[in-house]
Amino acid sequence: MTKKQKNLLIRVIAAGVLMAVFSFLPLDDYPIVRFLLFLIPYLTVGYDILRKAFKGIRNKQVFDEHFLMAVATIGAMALGEYTEGVAVMWFYQIGELFQSYAVGKSRRSISELMDIRPDYANIETEDGKIEKVDPDDVEVGTIIVVQPGEKVPIDGIVREGKTTLNTAALTGESIPQDVVEGDEVISGCINMSGVIRVETTREFDESTASKILDLVENASSRKSRSEQFITKFARIYTPAVCYSALALALLPPVIRLIMGMSPMWGNWVYRALTFLVISCPCAIVVSIPLSFFGGIGGASSQGILIKGSNYMETLSQVRTVAFDKTGTITKGNFNVTGVHHSTMINDTLLEIAALAESHSSHPISRSLKLAHGKELDLGRVEDVQEISGSGVIAVVDGHNVAAGNLNMMRHVGVTGRECRSAGTIVHVAVDGKYAGHIVISDEMKDTSEEAMRALKSAGVKKTVMLTGDKESVAKAVAEMVGIDEYHAGLLPADKVRIVEEMLQEEGEKEKLAFVGDGINDAPVLSRADIGIAMGALGSDAAIEAADVVLMDDDPRKIAKAIKIARKCIRIVYENIYFAIGVKLICLLLGALGIANMWLAIFADVGVMVLCVLNAIRCLAVKRV
Repeated sequence: MTKKQKNLLIRVIAAGVLMAVFSFLPLDDYPIVRFLLFLIPYLTVGYDILRKAFKGIRNKQVFDEHFLMAVATIGAMALGEYTEGVAVMWFYQIGELFQSYAVGKSRRSISELMDIRPDYANIETEDGKIEKVDPDDVEVGTIIVVQPGEKVPIDGIVREGKTTLNTAALTGESIPQDVVEGDEVISGCINMSGVIRVETTREFDESTASKILDLVENASSRKSRSEQFITKFARIYTPAVCYSALALALLPPVIRLIMGMSPMWGNWVYRALTFLVISCPCAIVVSIPLSFFGGIGGASSQGILIKGSNYMETLSQVRTVAFDKTGTITKGNFNVTGVHHSTMINDTLLEIAALAESHSSHPISRSLKLAHGKELDLGRVEDVQEISGSGVIAVVDGHNVAAGNLNMMRHVGVTGRECRSAGTIVHVAVDGKYAGHIVISDEMKDTSEEAMRALKSAGVKKTVMLTGDKESVAKAVAEMVGIDEYHAGLLPADKVRIVEEMLQEEGEKEKLAFVGDGINDAPVLSRADIGIAMGALGSDAAIEAADVVLMDDDPRKIAKAIKIARKCIRIVYENIYFAIGVKLICLLLGALGIANMWLAIFADVGVMVLCVLNAIRCLAVKRV
């Protein structure tokens, strides 16, 4: 509890005790003494509300909840309803205390889950000692030392040592990640075991931890349509009820006076004051932003960064999800998955193909080298020619070797054999004779199939895959994971065109989400109703172009993000309907004289507390 909250709690307790004591004292024959005594708890608990109301009047921003409370309670005290006047202010401050606690809890939850900002970085000096420096002062390419129990301060690559990292604060996953030399590490992870030396690849401000914190801190500035409606509603609603209360206090007595009846000023002023207390819009104004804040914080705890409450609202309406293939549904790691029709030992064919491709930096070349698994002697390779779009021709150990697609085989006059396996096929010919082919496939993510089922259960009507890969690969992947529709052989511009066609087919309240790696798919991420970047924490393009960033590469998080958004929006509308409904009923009862000040207190503070309690449910997202 903060110092401010403790101070308010002491004032509330003191005022409550004094109000209870004074209510039982026999002071009916001493009205001035009774007034002065009740003035003590009234000012004790409400002086700051009165000060804010006066400041609002002075700044020409009259119509707010502080003004309503001040007018209502001063009016009640003037009418001799001292207990009710103090009680209204007392219960209002209890509501404020409760709201402050709820907001603090939401902020603490986010702070604890997102406590990833490092305080320092370790640099090893020339004499071998460790010096702690400000991460802002560390330049790209510097070697930093991360010891067990410390946070990785800046993104980089492990140059020495191996360890296990706790990535829970970033991804929401409790399973530790092992890293060794050559592996990339991102800031915000906690080193759990060994000492590692990391070469920094980014400046501190551009590192993952800084970007994530910036996203979460600025998310609340992007307001949803619901929040914008509430802001506009409050601007019109508050002056309207103030003028209505004034009319209620003046018109009926004047009409009664004209008709020759007793005006009953006190009765109608009391009704007007009750009307003011009931009308206070605190429940809506407080609970709606708190609901979105809780939803964004809860999503962050699960490794889902939603950039603003406006995106939360759009995400809740998603009915179509389009995917990129590589790095989204598949791992993006190309590996040799088969050697077919080989006229020699498989390992020998792999070695020949790897040597022929050894001068290329293409992912296919890297896959062949990895599958061979041994150091290649580049001195065995001569006369390398790369045929664009087909493959390579080289002399390996004095033999003419051609490696590539079927076009390459036709180029060298060799008849290749078709392969039914899904993937990239590298055909190999040696000295003019067909030697077999090698299948290289992108590995499927273990969770992709489950992710599609989860999306269906979350109410997504259609899943679509957009890929630049060939038809046979796209079809195999779509059938394997259960995607409804696929489009193959697409360039980035083609993906944008297809997304635009799908957007035109949408219903009025149906939105389309596109999920990609955030680098090659930036145009489509921007064009879709909502862009979701997967597994791209270190990618500038992902964070810039996407509206939602998943802090790991698990496609199941998409369905979870949609469910979190829907729960948050459902709670927002529950609060709106409940608060407005109760207030309208109580306002009618207050105008008719049926509701007294105690019912007004419930309609104001009670409804606010219930709405805030409901809003806190947005933080509970683990089982969504």
